[in-house]
Amino acid sequence: MKKMFIAAMAMVCASQMSAQTALSDELAFRIKSEAFSNSQIDELSVYMTDLLGPRLAASQGKLRSEELVVKKLSELGLSNARIERATDFDKGGWDNQKNYVAMTAPYYCSFAANPRAWSGSTNGLVKGEVMYIDALNSEADIEKYKGKCAGKIVLLPVTQTYQISFDPLASRLTDEQLAEMELDSRADVTRGGGRRNFDISAYMKMRQLQNKLTEMIKSEGALAVIRTSGTFNVTSGSGVNYKMGDPEPTPEITLPLEDGGRMARLLKRGEKVEMELDVKNVFSKNGQINNVVAEIPGTDPKLKNEVVLIGAHLDSWHGGTGGADNSSGCIVMMEALRIIKAAGINPRRTIRIALWGGEEQGLYGSRGYLENNLYTYKEDKKLPGYDNFALYLNMDNGSGRFRGIYLEQNDLAVPYFKTWGKAIESLGFKTLTLRKTGSTDHVTFDQIGLPAYQFIQDDLEYDRTYHTNMDTYERLSLDDLKIDAAMTAWLALNAANDNGRIPVKPGYPKKGTKPMY
Repeated sequence: MKKMFIAAMAMVCASQMSAQTALSDELAFRIKSEAFSNSQIDELSVYMTDLLGPRLAASQGKLRSEELVVKKLSELGLSNARIERATDFDKGGWDNQKNYVAMTAPYYCSFAANPRAWSGSTNGLVKGEVMYIDALNSEADIEKYKGKCAGKIVLLPVTQTYQISFDPLASRLTDEQLAEMELDSRADVTRGGGRRNFDISAYMKMRQLQNKLTEMIKSEGALAVIRTSGTFNVTSGSGVNYKMGDPEPTPEITLPLEDGGRMARLLKRGEKVEMELDVKNVFSKNGQINNVVAEIPGTDPKLKNEVVLIGAHLDSWHGGTGGADNSSGCIVMMEALRIIKAAGINPRRTIRIALWGGEEQGLYGSRGYLENNLYTYKEDKKLPGYDNFALYLNMDNGSGRFRGIYLEQNDLAVPYFKTWGKAIESLGFKTLTLRKTGSTDHVTFDQIGLPAYQFIQDDLEYDRTYHTNMDTYERLSLDDLKIDAAMTAWLALNAANDNGRIPVKPGYPKKGTKPMY
């Protein structure tokens, strides 16, 4: 065992000795010149938002967008642009075709509303009295409303309140914040961990209560359910509990806090509130998630089967056109490969773009790619693609400028990015942090030890944008996207041409690993 360990470490050291060979300043000049003199960011931004439209997982809109993106990737000169089936999806497809929601008493007001994904339709235009459920803490709270829901429009508890904020909607990371991020979070147990104080038992209890309430409302024949979420926007995320073949759920509508709160306050005063709704949603039996893939083939006879992967998720929620979440990432990755292609630089390794499906429902697209090509959880073993996986770069933090990269506690990656990053320090790429960041597609690959990383980005209007009807072209910072694409092109090209590769984390893949989502 000791000999095996020594041999493994020798291989790691050997790979590092031959690594960290940044490309020339002349090539850096060519990449930057193409990125800033001939940018197609604006054209791609219109294409990937206004033209594609909403792209909910497995929807007809998503299928349409896949065809359009394959067409665009081919136009950019990339090879083998294609749609790849990733995995099964038991919710099936769902598309909203009509959505009218208004309060009609005590006065008329049309609302900016969205139906919840995979909820049902109204029977044409329906009108009804609004009934407010003012608390949901126990089954006793549900019992109070038993027998009262028939023919009513049920407004669920409005638990959020609006607080005036004096903080800017968008901000740049400060030098102090970036310097603090460079500290290794493993040395401080009070730092990081995001959801450490999350009370899973309380969450599960509330989910059970909500499910029981939903069952009662449906069984009694309520016209619709109204939820409130956020402010200045309508949250489109968090679809209803539905699987293909189930009876069509009760129509569910999400309103902004301002509108739901208004009706709740009127009802608490004893006012009679009425609404009318006309909502049409269409279900389809598309039980699969797809990815869109293309590449620049490698040219080195010994390295061309190795893959530098760059990606972002193509799916969106249905309220907007997925501008920041995550057309921004798709735009940057597409532009990065266009830059490399236009600059006439041939990579030794293959550089592949993957635009994932079903990220919002649980990383379906990237998990499907992994299980089809890299690692099978069912058999708990590597597939041939695992050993040819050189790097994955992911973007899913909006359209803010890259300031560095999260290296997922992989110390072995630091010297590579230090070397590759020197030519783009002038663009702002300066911070390498060993901290982990989660909740998007790079974790699919990091979980089995592969080098997969998410960029550090400036925070631009996250709370105003993600999963809302405001997530459109207007949320894109085009100047930032140009810089991000130049950085991505440079890093991907260096990874594709370096004599060495970032090693897999020692001890990975671990036996018995299960998907995180």
